[in-house]
Amino acid sequence: MSTELEIITPRQVTDLGQESADIEDATARNIRAHQLAPIDGGLAAWRLLFTAFVFEALLWGFPLSFGVFQEYYSRVPEFSGNRYISVVGTVASGLGYLGAPIIMPVIQRYPRQQRVLIWVGWPICIIGLVSGSFATTLEMLILSQGVAYGLGFLIFYYPIVNMLNEYWVARRGMAYGILCGASGVSGCIMPFVLEALLSTYGHQTTLRAVAVALTLLTGPLIPFLKGRLPLPERGSVPNVNWNFLHNSLFWIYSVSNILQGFAYFYPSLYLPSYASSLGLSGREGALLLALMSVTQVVGQFVFGSLSDSKVPLDILACLSTVAAAVASFAIWRQAESLSVLIVFALIYGFFAAGFTAIWVRMSTAITDDATAGPIVFSSLNFGKGIGNVLAGPIGGFLVSTPNLMDTLASYDLVIIFTGVCMFASALTILLGSLRHVHVTLR
Repeated sequence: MSTELEIITPRQVTDLGQESADIEDATARNIRAHQLAPIDGGLAAWRLLFTAFVFEALLWGFPLSFGVFQEYYSRVPEFSGNRYISVVGTVASGLGYLGAPIIMPVIQRYPRQQRVLIWVGWPICIIGLVSGSFATTLEMLILSQGVAYGLGFLIFYYPIVNMLNEYWVARRGMAYGILCGASGVSGCIMPFVLEALLSTYGHQTTLRAVAVALTLLTGPLIPFLKGRLPLPERGSVPNVNWNFLHNSLFWIYSVSNILQGFAYFYPSLYLPSYASSLGLSGREGALLLALMSVTQVVGQFVFGSLSDSKVPLDILACLSTVAAAVASFAIWRQAESLSVLIVFALIYGFFAAGFTAIWVRMSTAITDDATAGPIVFSSLNFGKGIGNVLAGPIGGFLVSTPNLMDTLASYDLVIIFTGVCMFASALTILLGSLRHVHVTLR
C-alpha cells in the first residue's frame, strides 16, 4: 500500500489565501448586513412606529367614526327605519379583534409572508369601501363597508403589530399608547370631514372619496413597513406553553376585558344620534366624536406610560372602567345640552380608551413565556371583538322603542347597559384581587 504526498505549489497557496480572504470578506459582509437596529429607540424603530401610526390613524380611525355614518344612514330612505344600522360599524371594527387568534399563528408560521399579507389586506379595505358605495340595502352595506373592510384590516394590521413588537420591548407600553392614540388623532378631523362630505355629496361619493384618499395617503408608506429581525426561509408555529390557562389572572383579565368591550363602543356609535335627538346639528354631533378622540389619544398614552412605570395594573384597569361608568350614569344620562355632552365625551374618551393601552402589560403579568405571550394578547383582542361585534345588535335592540314620545328616553337602556358593563368589568378585577390577597394570606 503506497501513500502519495500532495505537493502544493506557491501559486496554489496564493489561491487558497485569496479564497480564504474572500470567505472572510463575505462573512464580514453578512455580519454587517444582519446587524440589528437598536430596540426601544433609534431611527428605524421610530420610523416604523410613525408608519404604523399613520395606518392606525386612517384605516382604523375610519370605522371608529361610524357614528357619523349611522346618523346619516338613519335619514336615508334606503336604510332608515332599520334599527341594526350600527352592525355595519361594529362588524368593521370587531373583525380586527376577533381574528387575532387566527392571524397571529399564520404570521408565526410564514414570517416571510408578512409583507404579502399587508399587500393583500390593504386593498381589500379599499375595495370594501368602493363596494359599499353601490349598496342599496343594509345587508349589502354590512358585507362591504362592514365585513370586507374588517377582514382586510385584520389581514394587514397584525403583521404591522408583529413588526412593532420587534422594535419596542421595554417601552412597548408607551409605543402601544402612541399607536392606539393614532385613531384618536384622526378622530379630531375625520368626523368633520365625513359629516361635510355626507351632507353635501351623500354616502356613495363619500365612500369613493375616502377610498381614493386612503389609497393615496397610505399606499406610498407600505415599503417602509419592515421588521427588525432577519426573516427565516420558513417559520414554524412554536409549541405554546398553555400553563397560563391555570393562572387566575388570565381569566380575571379576560372576563373584565369582555365586559369592558360590551360597553366601550356605544358612545362613539350613538352620541351623534343622541345629539340629533336634542335638536343639535350633524356638525355638533361630529364635534362630540372629535373631542372624545382627542382625550382618547391622551388617555391611551397616559395609561400606556403608567403601565411601563409599574403602576399596578389592577388600579389602572379599575380607574379606567369605574370612571367611564360614573361618566355614563352621572353625565350622559342627564345630558340635555351640548356643553354637558362635551364634558361626557372628554371624560369618557380619556378613561375608557386607556384600558386597551394596558393590554401589553396584562399579557406580561399573566405569562413571561415567549410562546404564550402572543396567544394571551390575541385572546384579549378576541374578547374585545366579542363585545364589539355584539354591540351592534344589542344596541339595536336596546334603542328600539319607537312608540316613546320622548326620543331621548329611547337611549336610556343603552346608557344603563354601558355603565353596568363598565362597573362589572371593574368589579371582576376587584374581586379577583381580593381573592388573590386572601389566598396569599393563607
